Amino acid sequence: MYKAIMASVMLAGPAMATGIEIQVSGEANGTIVIDLLEDVAPQHAERIASLAESGAYNGVVFHRVIEGFMAQTGDVQHGKIGGDMGRAGTGSSDQPDLPAEFSDVPFDRGVVGMARAQSPDSANSQFFIMFDEGYFLNGQYTVVGRVIEGLDILDAIRLGTGPNGSVIGAPDIMETVTVTE
Repeated sequence: MYKAIMASVMLAGPAMATGIEIQVSGEANGTIVIDLLEDVAPQHAERIASLAESGAYNGVVFHRVIEGFMAQTGDVQHGKIGGDMGRAGTGSSDQPDLPAEFSDVPFDRGVVGMARAQSPDSANSQFFIMFDEGYFLNGQYTVVGRVIEGLDILDAIRLGTGPNGSVIGAPDIMETVTVTE
């Protein structure tokens, strides 16, 4: 009886997204497909999916891109194209910050992690995609997904030449971000 009740509750609940598709424009032009790891970081995967579904990520720039390390985006508050690019990377969404969901998934090439401030429990809307392995991040940042298509597009994103990898000039943009199932 309990199993039948739980099965009906699970079927009645909202379907979790399995990923997002990012249409990139700028120096890089194409699609990056990310598999969200709901089993590893359910709260963070749900946050990214809900922001994508609401259109919050559309028009957000890759504001911090460090060669051989990662490309960071997702500042829905200050990172919209046409906004104050000097503040890109300092904002978040109107949702509360999330507690860390650390796992044993290593930061390999193509892994997506949640950006945060000093506190491990301060991730919100920003995320980064690894160009290469970065095992020093293991256990320090939440792994939320991995690129399953479009590593060539990731590699073509304009590199930052400013302080701390900030992009000077016209950054690449997440034109649209849609949820996939």
